[in-house]
Amino acid sequence: MELNGTTALVTGGARGIGRELTRQLVSFGAHVVAVGSNPKGLAELAAEHGTLVSTDTVDLSDPEAVDAYTDELPQRHPGLSVVVNNAGVQNLSDFLTSDPHRIRPLLRRELAVNLDAVITLSTGLLPHLKQHPSAAIVNISSGLAVIPKPSAPVYCAAKAGVRTFTRALRYQCDDAAPHIRVIDAILPLVDRHDGRPRPGKDHPGTGGTRGDRRPPPGQDGDLHRQGTPSPRPHAGRPFARIPGVAPWLMPRRSSRHTPPAARVVF
Repeated sequence: MELNGTTALVTGGARGIGRELTRQLVSFGAHVVAVGSNPKGLAELAAEHGTLVSTDTVDLSDPEAVDAYTDELPQRHPGLSVVVNNAGVQNLSDFLTSDPHRIRPLLRRELAVNLDAVITLSTGLLPHLKQHPSAAIVNISSGLAVIPKPSAPVYCAAKAGVRTFTRALRYQCDDAAPHIRVIDAILPLVDRHDGRPRPGKDHPGTGGTRGDRRPPPGQDGDLHRQGTPSPRPHAGRPFARIPGVAPWLMPRRSSRHTPPAARVVF
């Protein structure tokens, strides 16, 4: 797909994977509409790329806000032909020790951002995308959709839902709108280069939307199990099971060094 001169929507475009996707899309000549909930991060992104990036502050956990934003996008950006649903939030949950009433709002927010917003934007923008000779919907899933980790069951379930939904939508487009490419993207390993510590590695207990984080001792234990590590093999390292269970998710070659960021190819 020729990206030069196109307009691409990237949710969660101001940080992490979304920020890198924004940078690469801009390098290919696309104008990016970056969506996020952090005005400061979006302002920094706009300052970095100037007129090549537009930013919108939208709470993707609010279904009504997502509905309204989806409806207004085609009028504001008639050239929009690429939709990248990247935004995600992850909470660590232990249902055996947590207060279900206390964590329920967080779990619903997790589903709203990771699944409901993806479905709303994908289906809501389809009538507009059908009018373009070439278009794409790219939904960022996760290896955890295939091999879930015990500490983030709702995140894993949402990503599995994204994966299944995207495949079914692809089948529909293959039949009725073959010029719309529908892509389920799984990123097996991601190394952040935004200057912040990697959750659970550099400083255990630090936050992050996609890391396996645990709070410092004494912090709220409703969402996290405080105790001894699980004796189950690979319990804290779900991706260690990928070679034996889903080898197709592994890179074609291994390296002890972090590979350069993958190029965006549609």
